Amino acid sequence: MPQPAPTSAGVTTYVRWKILALACLVGFVGYLLRSNLSVAGAAMMPDLGLSEVQLGLVLGAFSWGYGLFQFPAGLFDEMVGGRRALTIATCLWGVLNLLICLVPSPSIASTTAIIASLFVLRFLMGVAQAPLYPVIGGDVIARWFPPSGWAVPNGLSNVGLTLGAAATPPLIGWIMQSLGWRASFAVTAPAAFLVAGFWWWYARDRPSEHLGVGQSELEIINTGRRIVIERAEPHGAWKLVLKNPDILLLTLSYFGSNYVFYFFFNWLFIYLIDVRKFTILEGGFLASIPWLVGCAGAVAGGLVCDAVTRRFGIRWGCRCTSISGLLLSGGFLALAGAAQDPHLAVIFLSLCLGFQQFTDSAAWAATASVGGEHSSAACGVLNTGGNVVGGLVAVMVPLTAQALGWTAAIATGSLFAVLGAVVWIWIRADRTMAPA
Repeated sequence: MPQPAPTSAGVTTYVRWKILALACLVGFVGYLLRSNLSVAGAAMMPDLGLSEVQLGLVLGAFSWGYGLFQFPAGLFDEMVGGRRALTIATCLWGVLNLLICLVPSPSIASTTAIIASLFVLRFLMGVAQAPLYPVIGGDVIARWFPPSGWAVPNGLSNVGLTLGAAATPPLIGWIMQSLGWRASFAVTAPAAFLVAGFWWWYARDRPSEHLGVGQSELEIINTGRRIVIERAEPHGAWKLVLKNPDILLLTLSYFGSNYVFYFFFNWLFIYLIDVRKFTILEGGFLASIPWLVGCAGAVAGGLVCDAVTRRFGIRWGCRCTSISGLLLSGGFLALAGAAQDPHLAVIFLSLCLGFQQFTDSAAWAATASVGGEHSSAACGVLNTGGNVVGGLVAVMVPLTAQALGWTAAIATGSLFAVLGAVVWIWIRADRTMAPA
């Protein structure tokens, strides 16, 4: 953790990094509760009488709720503040996770009713989780860190995401085998209420509002900032960000990048169990490895992006990081699908996700830079494009696998990764939009 300079009174403060660490913890819990269905689905399919395509519809429901409400979530954050927005959202995660335990069995309800219940609950879970990264990327990081240092904290925020996703397969797999799939939702739900309490207690919307922040830390935070970010009026923000060509191109690129991400999020565990023929416990362990590599990739991408940004500017820092990472990610995904040895496939899958996560901080840093005072709304648009694609992946992957096989299904991700890389040629992260 970087050491901030001491204040004029000789006091060293670390508040911005503590806020970021707490945000990472919220992200960890968020991804544990959002990805548990991807693992529990292996037991839910035979127990509830669901096919892979029907499970895909349920998995996609989260993505639709999460993606469609990203932009409203960004505006909600601008209106009420990140502290209040994330506290409310996190409490809802716990409630919705508990409700999944009550989904009826086939002896009580029809398959249509079961699918409808799961679809609604997962859609609402997506809505409830929508404020997570508009708050972290567009509010916490944009307000608490200097512009030349946005990529590293964005990369570190992905550590919570990837560690949560890495912990899910072995944890949910073990609970599922020991207590059943319903218990896997009940046991993990209280974590949401606990982390919501910590966030409300310690977080503040602005550095100047936190009693622990010293003057020297405020000076660090405001270094290189055109305008000290204060609460922007949300009126008119949506029109500005939706008309901005750089925001729209960033969103298109993020759509392509997250096609790859959502293959891992929705289908990795089931792919390893059903296609690569690992056992549930083996699959749980092996499914965590790509996420751990993704964690390292996210941090490395933030470091590289900030280093290039300091030398050549944010346009080239974000562009070079994204293009190189997405091309490598797409290449390793194609190799994974074609690999004959299942363990070699896991290695290629791990490298694929590592390089996909390598690019993530650059996308968020660029969006915050272009968005300026409306960075929360801009990041909401970015994450809309990056998550509605999850609804497409959830259904397209099993349909393509049924028609052409899993190698072809995985290869579709490579095409989207290349698309995401090419779009960056026209993106200018140094072109900040004017405020409303």
